[in-house]
Amino acid sequence: MSTDVPSRVVSINLCTDQLAMLVANEGQLHSVSHLASDPHSSAMVEEARAFAVNHGLAEEIFLMRPDLVLAGTYTARATVDLLRRLGFRVEQFAPANDFDDIREHIARIGALLGREEKAAELVAELDDGLAKLAAAPPSGKIAVSYSSNSYVTGAGTLSDSVMKAAGLANMA
Repeated sequence: MSTDVPSRVVSINLCTDQLAMLVANEGQLHSVSHLASDPHSSAMVEEARAFAVNHGLAEEIFLMRPDLVLAGTYTARATVDLLRRLGFRVEQFAPANDFDDIREHIARIGALLGREEKAAELVAELDDGLAKLAAAPPSGKIAVSYSSNSYVTGAGTLSDSVMKAAGLANMA
């Protein structure tokens, strides 16, 4: 990993959009994906308005001249490969399946952006919130989480981890 702190970051994945918006220094993040401003997909619609929008196309990313591109492991392979062949640094993040993955992603993005202290603060806030939830008695309620294409999320998913942390039993 390069020791150079990037000054023009472009994110082309909703999850990396939100991580970058939380961790990046002012002026460091240039662009987020169009999904970041979609209220049906994003928890940070208002924050996303401060950044240029991209559609994850290699051509538009090339013109933005980023020194770091943040992508997901399911981002279009052709886009990632082309950006790398053109000399752009692309860092990919796998989907998070639990809170350990989230902690790792926050720490990694903090290291990539030279914002380790901010990332550590966010992880501490996450852990504090989870500890407070763990101290509460289970609700005894059952929940279900619908995902894309109308399927429900079962064990081993982030939704399941969130439900368990909230004291809910996952029906799936």
